[in-house]
Amino acid sequence: MLRDEIKNKEMLGEIVRFIIVGSLAAAIQYGTYLLMLCWIQPLFANTIAYLVSFIFNFIASTRYTFRVKSTKKRGVGFAFSHIINYLLQSVCLQLCLWLGVSKQIALVPMFAICVPINFLLVRFFLRKK
Repeated sequence: MLRDEIKNKEMLGEIVRFIIVGSLAAAIQYGTYLLMLCWIQPLFANTIAYLVSFIFNFIASTRYTFRVKSTKKRGVGFAFSHIINYLLQSVCLQLCLWLGVSKQIALVPMFAICVPINFLLVRFFLRKK
């Protein structure tokens, strides 16, 4: 029973830290996206923004969110999960734009769909023994 309580507390802390890091990463991505929209199309703007956010996110996720050592294996898993997330984001972004959502706010519904999925993917690859 005590072991389950400790695990639940650790999981809750992990989720809270993920929300903090994820919010910062999303803000970095969104800000970079809005800046890039001045010069390039939305999908390319999101690609650049995603790469900038990815660098921050990897460092913060390993050191702060999941508190694991940054290894080559974890880096590959993290990159793989983010490739899946990037592809999902690209599809969601294109869908939002196709539905007529303004390019300035199209990332908002995209984040609502992609962030929870990304948490599960990243957690799987970073926590994997």
